[in-house]
Amino acid sequence: MDGTQWIIFILIIQVIHFLGTWKLYVKAGRKAWEAAIPIYNGIVLMKIINRPWWWVLLLFIPIINLLMFPVVWVETIRSFGKNSLLETWAVILTLGFYIYYVNYFEEVEYIEDRSLKPRTGLGEWVSSIVFAIVAATFVHTYFIQPYVIPTGSLERTLRIGDFLFVSKFHYGARVPMTTMAAPMVHDTLPVLKTRSYLADVSPETYKTSWINKLRLPYMRLPGFNEVKKNDIVVFSLPSDTLHQFFRAEKAVKKPIDKKSNYVKRCVGTPGDSLAVIDGFVHINGERLQLSDRAKVMYFYTIYSQKGVSSKALAEVDAADYSRKYITATLNENQANGLSPFIRGAYKNNQGQIEIITDEKGIPADAIRQLRLSLSEERPFSRLANMTDEMVEQLRNNPEIDSVIRTNEPKGKYGGSYPQKPNLYPWNNDNFGPIYLPEAGATVEINARTIPLYKKIIRDYEYNDVKVSGQKVLINGEEANSYTFKQDYYWMMGDNRDSSEDSRTWGYVPANHIVGKPVFLWLSFDNFKDGFFNWRPRWDRVFTTVGGSGEPVSYRWYFVAAVLGWFVFDFFRKRKKKM
Repeated sequence: MDGTQWIIFILIIQVIHFLGTWKLYVKAGRKAWEAAIPIYNGIVLMKIINRPWWWVLLLFIPIINLLMFPVVWVETIRSFGKNSLLETWAVILTLGFYIYYVNYFEEVEYIEDRSLKPRTGLGEWVSSIVFAIVAATFVHTYFIQPYVIPTGSLERTLRIGDFLFVSKFHYGARVPMTTMAAPMVHDTLPVLKTRSYLADVSPETYKTSWINKLRLPYMRLPGFNEVKKNDIVVFSLPSDTLHQFFRAEKAVKKPIDKKSNYVKRCVGTPGDSLAVIDGFVHINGERLQLSDRAKVMYFYTIYSQKGVSSKALAEVDAADYSRKYITATLNENQANGLSPFIRGAYKNNQGQIEIITDEKGIPADAIRQLRLSLSEERPFSRLANMTDEMVEQLRNNPEIDSVIRTNEPKGKYGGSYPQKPNLYPWNNDNFGPIYLPEAGATVEINARTIPLYKKIIRDYEYNDVKVSGQKVLINGEEANSYTFKQDYYWMMGDNRDSSEDSRTWGYVPANHIVGKPVFLWLSFDNFKDGFFNWRPRWDRVFTTVGGSGEPVSYRWYFVAAVLGWFVFDFFRKRKKKM
């Protein structure tokens, strides 16, 4: 809904409130007209139910209000002696309309000095839980959100298994647009594995569905910073059409704030001309200087006349290389025992069995337990994913002859945005140049340029776009230019050859920005190998995400602060007892 429609909707709610409560206002010693004045009626109601006036503010905060309305309904009927469990459920399940029954058909008396303390232990427990959820939802939605790194697109800057706190206030918190949603979860309810929000996700009826019209327009609270080049940013994936992250299903049309959250590095900001040349990002013709904390990775081919050993790669902590083991025989029991560790196995021309694994190889315990006789191949060349530091260490190894970075040649199409190989034969290593639109800027539109901007004009700025021969029609009219309504950014992973990013799906609109990772509070190795295989990365615990130089862990300061609090609390309680 637009602003006018929301004002009309709020006024309708005010009329419903007045008709259902004016008699109760009178019984509480107030005037009937006080139930009809927007906002003021809420302040008066808080006085009637003996709650603080600022509760009214919570009723206007998206998502928080979904929790607060039932609380206010219950408090209202209890102020007039309706305390039973049945009556409590009646007002909640009827979405507050049980108050109409009390207002018109019950002879109730206002209890001015009612006790606000729950009458039972269970009631007190429920009350505490409700307000803990309200407080946590408020912080989660508008200030700080926990986030875990699920993929390796930012390795080794941010690693799979890193637990982050993402600041919403740095760029200004995005006000939730989906008004009917469960608190403190994203797009999926835990355990139930169903959508956490009410919306029509069908692409055919997405624009016309009545429930989708209850969405709020895009709004953002004032922030302290703007998104800058080199910032690591969490954003809603523009191309997301999945019911759930990592689960392939029929495509759906998702609200912006319920799209899957991604984290990448911003390498281009509105107004920039961006190009990737031989794997390196260039902005306005100059190579982008990355933060000294950026651990950018590329695939390299390593050569050695003596053979490239897995030990040499492991010593520099290289990633994404394969290992090949050779054995003469392999029985069924051994094959089953190896299945968790291998990618595949096959017979070579000599009748030997070749076993392929990832860089972790086959554990020594498994080899002993299965009584395997294996030898590992040392090929003359191997492919591995490495940072500059790893490459330098490997080049200093006397057993290694050379280390050469892989590179897709210019002009060879690699499936990159805008997926028009005849016009734009780009790939991940040689891409662009491409213009990053800023709000208010105007570009030329024709049959050649429309592939670059069609997604923006159609999907992000909600216009109808058709191409007829050499003509471009926008909203049914021929267009030779277009003026953008918002800013657009370019996001890329530091793991350059293993990252699906803007090179694949294009621009990130400003209204998709979620927040800025600021603090890393936990980190586990083997994160995808099951909980019991997790291993803490102590050097990463309680470190900042931004800044320069090597990250410094503040975990001992945190431990000291916690111990200090317990000591202080112990002596405080002891002093009270004396």
